[in-house]
Amino acid sequence: MSAAPSRPGDRRLARKGRLRERDRDRAPIEDRGSPIITRRLSKRYGDLVAVDNLDLEVHAGEIFGLLGQNGAGKTTTILMLLGLTEPSAGAARVVGLDPTRRPLEVKRRVGYLPDNVGFYDGMTGRQNLRYTARLNGLTGREAERRISEVVEQVGMTSRVDSRVDTYSRGMLQRIGIADALVKSPSVLILDEPTTAIDPIGVVEILDMLRDLVREHNLAVLLSSHLLTQVQSVCDRVGIFAAGKLIGVGTVPELAERFGDGSARIEVGFEGLDKSTLDATAKVLQSVAGVTEVHAPSRPSEPFVVIAKPASGATAVREAVLALAASKGLRLSSIREEQASLEEIYRTAVRVRTQTATKEAAA
Repeated sequence: MSAAPSRPGDRRLARKGRLRERDRDRAPIEDRGSPIITRRLSKRYGDLVAVDNLDLEVHAGEIFGLLGQNGAGKTTTILMLLGLTEPSAGAARVVGLDPTRRPLEVKRRVGYLPDNVGFYDGMTGRQNLRYTARLNGLTGREAERRISEVVEQVGMTSRVDSRVDTYSRGMLQRIGIADALVKSPSVLILDEPTTAIDPIGVVEILDMLRDLVREHNLAVLLSSHLLTQVQSVCDRVGIFAAGKLIGVGTVPELAERFGDGSARIEVGFEGLDKSTLDATAKVLQSVAGVTEVHAPSRPSEPFVVIAKPASGATAVREAVLALAASKGLRLSSIREEQASLEEIYRTAVRVRTQTATKEAAA
């Protein structure tokens, strides 16, 4: 026997039931004043878990890097923060608002640059910005003043009156950031903002982001899979893998958690020759806390000193300075080499994979 067709009233009751079920899964969020907060935020597509119990907090005045491979859940997270897709469970607050219930208000206060920014090619950059300003309730002198401000901030004053179809990829990203800034947002969300841009353009855009944060106390959420760029610009980093946030912190904090617990210190000397490299290496090896010393192939290059624990790197540096002076070695440079985010990321993902395998086998 075939099932009876559902009536509108039945469908409304079913939808209310789903909403009640979803609301029961929403975690309460304490208002801590942070522009972006999520608690147990999750998104499922059938059996696929795109985002799994995400707890995230982004502060005003910082650039937070959401780091992960394509398909890790970064863009899905952004869509939930903007109210463009509903979470399956959990909750989010963006500038104090629930993006699921008040998406239009969130969009008015958040600047967003998608990974594929689109403009009207037959219009100039300024005309495109006027269109965005109008959509956000800015007209006349107020709109023109704001457009001039953001165009100057992103370094596009000389090209803003050229047609968009004459822009390079870097120019498009710059005008895209200007477009996101027209509404004077307190939060800026950037999805892969430097993909396919030449190295010089990348440096310029990242420097511009730092200036914007410093001058306007913005909260910036930057999603990327480009590790070196994230490391160079972000105050804190969240490592995303298979929908889970598996590590959050500054790069040194992540290195301490996922690294091998050692620090690398580069030490350079003047006046050495090949015959004195081994003897100098032995001197460095005698410093307390030094576990390895790698001598260079040429005297002009620095020695690499490995110290454990990493927290003792400062004491090791001071001991090296004192010992070099006592041995008559002329020190030319000494610096601690920051852990590579690439190494940290690989270790974090490997640890997560091993943990997931054990949990599945249990």
